[in-house]
Amino acid sequence: MPMAIVLKGAVLVSAALAIVVGLGACSPLTLLNAVTPSSSYDKSADIAYGDDPRQRLDVYRPRNVGAAAPVVVFFYGGTWRSGKRADYAFVGSALAARGIVTVIADYRLYPQVRYPNFIEDSAAAVAWTNRQIARFGGDAQHIFVMGHSSGAYNAAMVALDKRWLAQSGLSPSIVRGWIGLAGPYDFLPIENPDVKPVFHFPDTPTDSQPINFALAGSPPALLIAASDDKLVSPQRNTGGMAVKLKAAGVPVTELYFPKPSHTTLITTLVWPFQHLAPVLDEVDRFVKADGRKVVADSTD
Repeated sequence: MPMAIVLKGAVLVSAALAIVVGLGACSPLTLLNAVTPSSSYDKSADIAYGDDPRQRLDVYRPRNVGAAAPVVVFFYGGTWRSGKRADYAFVGSALAARGIVTVIADYRLYPQVRYPNFIEDSAAAVAWTNRQIARFGGDAQHIFVMGHSSGAYNAAMVALDKRWLAQSGLSPSIVRGWIGLAGPYDFLPIENPDVKPVFHFPDTPTDSQPINFALAGSPPALLIAASDDKLVSPQRNTGGMAVKLKAAGVPVTELYFPKPSHTTLITTLVWPFQHLAPVLDEVDRFVKADGRKVVADSTD
């Protein structure tokens, strides 16, 4: 790599860090967006997929790509209590740079709603994508759902539990595969006090757990976790989901990486942090292979 490019990259990262330090209250997600180029995509923002102000999405369409590009619908984390799609522009940029049309959707949060309303929103965003994404150069026959942390839960429920897409007259068969980053898929009894009211604790329904829907015929899965995740047990959640899906004959790619944490796993999509784990490469490979190709499991 030319030294000028390396130096330019280092200067940009240093400058962004300096800006964040100077602003004081600037969030880490603002930093990620600050160092992420916007030259790879055209953005269509604030599109309604429902009537509530939180039922909005943004579409990132890759430049210099023909029609019928693969599509990823992404849901962010935040314990179903916080988050906004604008903070995850870096996800749209990273995937668009790989030729993937990316939809980033907001969904209603606690305390406005509780389980299962945020899943209903997520399914409605996927249904909108199925019906409208061709207008943005996406292929409705190649839609993947993806999420990080609690967003991975949303993605899993949409992909695995037929109840939610059925509300839009669709089924999980419209999903070619799903991608979970550090997702909680099996968390009863609930221990996190922030999550308890979200899921009606102590009356949390057992059908709120994605692992119960890991059945034959489910879409292929790419499951990625930080091997030393302190917030969501990778052994119980990612590992347990992988075991159930594989036992049902579902293609699964299961990957664990030692350098990122639960929180920083999503940051590896951004170029200053891609050295922590090849998450972007794995997502790109999974999507481009249409969810069928299963690479060797890895802990590197």
